[in-house]
Amino acid sequence: MTATSPSKPTSENLRIRDVWADNLDAELDIIREVVDSYPYIAMDTEFPGVVARPVGTFKNSGEHQYQTLRCNVDMLKLIQLGLTFCDAQGNLPTVDHEFCIWQFNFREFDMKEDLYAQDSIELLKSSGIDFEVLEKSGVDILRFGELLMSSGIVLNDDVRWITFHSGYDFGYLLKVLTCSPLPVTENEFFEVLKLYFPQIYDMKYLMKFCGSLHGGLNKLAEQLEVARIGPQHQAGSDSLLTSTTFFELCTHYFSPNSEVGGVEKYVGILYGLGVDGDSEVSRMP
Repeated sequence: MTATSPSKPTSENLRIRDVWADNLDAELDIIREVVDSYPYIAMDTEFPGVVARPVGTFKNSGEHQYQTLRCNVDMLKLIQLGLTFCDAQGNLPTVDHEFCIWQFNFREFDMKEDLYAQDSIELLKSSGIDFEVLEKSGVDILRFGELLMSSGIVLNDDVRWITFHSGYDFGYLLKVLTCSPLPVTENEFFEVLKLYFPQIYDMKYLMKFCGSLHGGLNKLAEQLEVARIGPQHQAGSDSLLTSTTFFELCTHYFSPNSEVGGVEKYVGILYGLGVDGDSEVSRMP
């Protein structure tokens, strides 16, 4: 590994390091070296969409959102995970003189056997994801969970997770880390979440304090004039866009002396869940 270059990442000097079964251990060895100096981790996942909705009466919209998340995450399988590491200024690590981000490709999802939302899978296919290659060469999810536990990026108070509308992202990661279904209640979910991921920033929630900003990640990046590198709807590129957009958002809206204060005030809150979902009673047919 080499020191950070003074130049900025471009499509020419950035490498999306695809992680498969045959290079999983080697890539995680690099990540263990990287995380101490680059403890901000932007994360994105790709999964087979949403296929089920819970029925019944819920105390608030957050509980309904969590039970929807829980039943889908428990039934479905993770397809990709993107991780972008950076320092407090947003600089990326370099390996062999290239800026690097990571994209983990998993083998568990089987289109012939598993549930999925058709529109989600078609979107991933059109973005370049080859499900036959994933099934043949992808990472075993149980092996990944074992290595992730000892990687230094979870259960670490010094790591700050940067995300966008990330309830499902963290749901899938907790399922992988605990090798068990998600907790039954939303309160239990947040207790486990805080254990594994003590510091989380969700930009979709932060946008509530930023005046006219609206929309999804791509729209937010456009409003902040952040350019994408790599293909949309693949986890590596999406994690990089998440990282770059977060630092622009903090610069423009969350300086310590700003009206809304520093971003640290908003740690640990996920958009639409927990305290952000504590609204009116939601009754579903």
